[in-house]
Amino acid sequence: MRDLVVAGGGPVGLAVALHAARAGLDVVVREPRTGPVDKACGEGLMPGAVAELAALGVHPDGHPLVGIRYVAASGRGAAAEATFEAGPGLGVRRTTLHAALSDALARADVPVEAEPVRSVRDAGGHVLVDGEAARYLVAADGLHSPVRRLLGLDVTARGRRRFGLRCHVEQAPWTPFVEVHWSARAEAYVTPVADDLVGVAVLTDSGGPFDDVLASFPALAARLDGPRTRVMGAGPLRQRASRRVAGRTLLVGDAGGYVDALTGEGIALGLAQARAVVACVVADDPQRFEGVAARLGRRHELLTHALLRATAHRPVRRRIVPAAARSPRLFSAAVNQLARPIEVPA
Repeated sequence: MRDLVVAGGGPVGLAVALHAARAGLDVVVREPRTGPVDKACGEGLMPGAVAELAALGVHPDGHPLVGIRYVAASGRGAAAEATFEAGPGLGVRRTTLHAALSDALARADVPVEAEPVRSVRDAGGHVLVDGEAARYLVAADGLHSPVRRLLGLDVTARGRRRFGLRCHVEQAPWTPFVEVHWSARAEAYVTPVADDLVGVAVLTDSGGPFDDVLASFPALAARLDGPRTRVMGAGPLRQRASRRVAGRTLLVGDAGGYVDALTGEGIALGLAQARAVVACVVADDPQRFEGVAARLGRRHELLTHALLRATAHRPVRRRIVPAAARSPRLFSAAVNQLARPIEVPA
């Protein structure tokens, strides 16, 4: 009987498997997709995420990021900048990040089976995953987690339905910051991911075509003059789970619930949860993860919910950048609260 089955081979699932292998657990990853897995995301790693990866011996290629810059959609008026105090972040293509983690998993001799998890049954002292016994199952299978659905843990998410779209533009970055451009209807995130490549992701309530959303950012659209890759989409982003622990199955990362990509902390939070969930498995104390995960995500969820409520109103959206520019210390404090490494409770 294995110690642990990890459902999902994205960055968080692979990090869970790496932590488990380091702890001496017999672990296998179940991921039906092969090769580097891509996803529509902002691709900016906060300093906390960079630190979590470095602790696992994972150092993906990318473009250094010095902070966050807020810009009005028109390009006119004052912008607001905040530099990271905990060290640089990193702009990394999702496929590059996945490949780096996969290489680390191969070096650790952790097997990856190209199969989805189709059935889960808790048997008290173990869990049956497709009929095979394991001590624990960790579901890291993403925003629309099949395991969460199999266990009946999905909860209808109310409020704004937000969607993300992302492409890459083949041109040199013009800034070492992650730029967040604000319009009346959406946000656009510009992330340098290589010396000759820029990622552009938009978040919107409409989920319309990428070019239609980009048209609401005239200054940004004028800057983007290189060839584009295909557009990928994700959403609706808001997802809820009734709980993160069900018997011997534990939900981590987006599988355990997701608020929004507005603050850009998803990978950092998921990697911290990966470390925490393995500690709970090693201690044979799965229920402890419920409280630990809630504490890890508290600051992120509070700020994200507050920003979502405020920015639902167009007059507020018009004032976001001027307000941040007028209060640079407050803006810097908010950015660095999210950017600093996440402490995992002992």
